[in-house]
Amino acid sequence: MKLSGPMQPRRITKGDFDQIVEVIDRWWGGPIGTFAHPIFFYELGDKALIVEDAGRLVGFLLGFIAQDPVKTGYVHLVGIHPEYRRRGVGRMLYESFTDTCSAADCVRMKAITTLGNEGSQRFHLALGWEASEIDDYAGPSRKRIVFTKDLGPTVPTRAS
Repeated sequence: MKLSGPMQPRRITKGDFDQIVEVIDRWWGGPIGTFAHPIFFYELGDKALIVEDAGRLVGFLLGFIAQDPVKTGYVHLVGIHPEYRRRGVGRMLYESFTDTCSAADCVRMKAITTLGNEGSQRFHLALGWEASEIDDYAGPSRKRIVFTKDLGPTVPTRAS
């Protein structure tokens, strides 16, 4: 699919969130809709972003800023329309969110994924994030890959 013009991330609206809930399972290729929990719009959505191409939703990033143990920009969930993958939409969302977090004095970025999500692992590593495999991160016998990216001079080393 040809891009219709320059795309820019913008803050999410309620209409955008409703659209995300409608498309997320198709975009991810399976049931993941519960991860687009309304808390990421109503309570934590002031940093969430979407990207459109000619008025069509083509990508979103649900993220927020956590205060403890250090001020951290946390990427909870990202979705890219299948026809727009590998076209820079994900990178654009991450860069915009990182800029927002830097401006808010965050000292690091964080995201997690499952061991089998190799696409996510390649993407984060290509953007310069560090990856650590953490045993029991999501509960007993539930390893996760924890990605971090330093934005400031003092970041704890634990996978908090």
